Amino acid sequence: MIKSLTIVFRSFSSLFVFLFLVISVNSFAQLDHPDIDQDPNVDQVPLFLRQTFVPHQPVDAPPVTVNGFDNFYLGIDFAEPHMSHNPLDPKQQFNAFNINGAHRTMDGYDWTGSYAPNFNGAVAGDPVTAYDGAGNLYYQSMMSPITGAKVIKSTDNGQTWGPAVVAISGADKNWMACDQTNGPYANYIYTSMTNSGFTGHNFARSTDGGATWQQTFSASGSPLPGAMVAVGPNVLNGNNIDGGCVYFVTNTGNSFASTYTFYRSTDGGATFQLMSSQNFSGYVGTNVGGRNSVENMRTRPYPFIAADNSNGPYRGRLYLVYASNNPAGNGNKPDIFCRYSDDQGATWSSPVIVNDDPNSQNHHQWHPSIWCDIQTGRLYVKWMDTRDTPTSDSAYIYASYSDDGGQTFVENQRISNAKMRINCTTCGGGGTPRYQGDYDAITSYGNVAMMTWTDFRSGSFSSYSAYFPDFTMTVNPDMLNLSVGGTQFVDVEVPDVTLYDDDVIFTATVTPTPSSGTITVDFPSGNTLNTFPGSVQLRVQATSNVTLGSYTINIEGKGPNAIPVHRRTVALEVVVPVELSSFTAVTEKNDVILNWSTASETNNQGFEIQRRSKGEFERVGFVEGKGTTTEIQHYVFKDENVIPGVYNYRLKQIDFDGTIEYSPIVEVDISQPQDYFVSQNYPNPFNPTTTIKYAVVEDGLVSLKVYDVLGNEVASLVDTHQPAGEYDIVFDASNLSSGVYYYQFKAGDFTATKKLILMK
Repeated sequence: MIKSLTIVFRSFSSLFVFLFLVISVNSFAQLDHPDIDQDPNVDQVPLFLRQTFVPHQPVDAPPVTVNGFDNFYLGIDFAEPHMSHNPLDPKQQFNAFNINGAHRTMDGYDWTGSYAPNFNGAVAGDPVTAYDGAGNLYYQSMMSPITGAKVIKSTDNGQTWGPAVVAISGADKNWMACDQTNGPYANYIYTSMTNSGFTGHNFARSTDGGATWQQTFSASGSPLPGAMVAVGPNVLNGNNIDGGCVYFVTNTGNSFASTYTFYRSTDGGATFQLMSSQNFSGYVGTNVGGRNSVENMRTRPYPFIAADNSNGPYRGRLYLVYASNNPAGNGNKPDIFCRYSDDQGATWSSPVIVNDDPNSQNHHQWHPSIWCDIQTGRLYVKWMDTRDTPTSDSAYIYASYSDDGGQTFVENQRISNAKMRINCTTCGGGGTPRYQGDYDAITSYGNVAMMTWTDFRSGSFSSYSAYFPDFTMTVNPDMLNLSVGGTQFVDVEVPDVTLYDDDVIFTATVTPTPSSGTITVDFPSGNTLNTFPGSVQLRVQATSNVTLGSYTINIEGKGPNAIPVHRRTVALEVVVPVELSSFTAVTEKNDVILNWSTASETNNQGFEIQRRSKGEFERVGFVEGKGTTTEIQHYVFKDENVIPGVYNYRLKQIDFDGTIEYSPIVEVDISQPQDYFVSQNYPNPFNPTTTIKYAVVEDGLVSLKVYDVLGNEVASLVDTHQPAGEYDIVFDASNLSSGVYYYQFKAGDFTATKKLILMK
């Protein structure tokens, strides 16, 4: 399903291969071959590319984090990812991309790239994957030349692979599913593929864990790519058989008026019965060269099916999700539709539109993928979406789910954390419309799904994965100076979620282990969050004999089933600065008086006094330190005319060598004003605006006026009756000349006059 490619070359010989491929791609694109590669009803990888393609080396990289949200970057492959989740271990996941790029995670966070698993011969792409109920992983790819598809098996999540086995014969677009239940067909594997004559779709199965395969059925009809298989329970006519229904849907007819034909097997794929043929889908975007195209990205209304294997209220329900223009017709914009069947595909519900954007006719929604969770019955759907771009030429990945059997869907969530241009001219896909992959995937474990997609944000076929529902994770501060024998705190926060409503459990470790002494980390008020936004406090303590130097605090947050999982780090520097023995605060009316003492000081330049009410700490003053001393030192600082409210104060201690340490935080609550006051305007000097703050103790007449140096009134800012409270007013002096002015504040028996300077 590939038309062109981009590769990175590191030598002269690689450059020669690259130039040869570019010439081949461009030359081929200019030819008018009656060849199968040009058939708009075929989605296989072009032969010339299969013969010359050099796969990319995957990379092991940290996730891309934007505003606390993680997208896991897996490297650069060649689109069309598929992924699966081990039903026995939610941390184990596996992705496969064209043409043979594979990625796995054993802990749900660290992804490892596997370069070209061995299929015992060239492969032609269209990867699909599946786990059976015993935790065995199966990875399928079309053979090259395309005469069928091979399957390899792994018992350790893709770390090692067994021999490749031919699973099915055919010439285009394969699919695969496993029975993960404990029913009579437990661990059977099912696959489908367009047959070699392009006259129908083949079906095959394995009943012995992928060792051998038997083709048991072929559905006739002029095929379009996109036949799919799924497994569900048989719950009709008094039955309740896990894995008792195997579903096989074919895609036939016209590219712009597909016919979905549904077949069902109740004997583990040995025989099939025709259930219905439906004409649900039409154009997806625009007809370009006989293909459906969204902003010059080729696409197709594939019939994605899934069945509810849970023991919930919709057990046995069969789901169909597809993209189609709404309103129908060439050149309009597509929506994502969901239908369901409660009689095993014989009849279907009315369509439900999954995307919830207002005026969806102005936006493209296409490229869906689905999964129905075997534990909860939750139906997950993901797709590409242009609702955030008025010009519709760029997209994000969106997702939603249904907990009521596909009748309604929760508020759509944006999953990718960067926008991508749809028509990726630098990706190397080629063709008109451009090949940029024809499908991707989503899978789940309980209430958490993981999805994978090809992302064009960097102008390449970048490979990404992400969780949904999910939570953000931040740490503050992310750099910490800790004195020997001291204690510091880190706020670990979940500022936002994408519909995540479960616990987040935090753990922390310190690396490396100090050669002497200890550094301990714990959560004194608990390590679990279940309301969002929210935060927990991490306490960091060092013994007096700990080794000085640099360390890393590793903080992990994860769900109850170990997913989602996210990690953050805090850079820790252990130093010998000031030994702070006390730090307190008292209030006198609207003044805050800070007192602190030190038992000893080493290279102490001084203390910056910092205050915050909301947001970040701000500097309010500085007190010079005593350098180096072993004698007890006492300090005091008065923060005057503080507007009533709740404040945090801390000391930022600075050494002469630039080392910084923060004191514990003290909280101060200043109630309603006890005295009238008016602040010095800020900024001062100013141009052309400045702010004046004042407090009124009792309800009454308030006057605030500005005068020039001759005593002439130039502005009346306040002259009215006001209730008690704190106020601030912005004075705009745009119409005045530069110079010195005075403002006079009157309220009750209180009068104050202050100078301000206008500098233009």
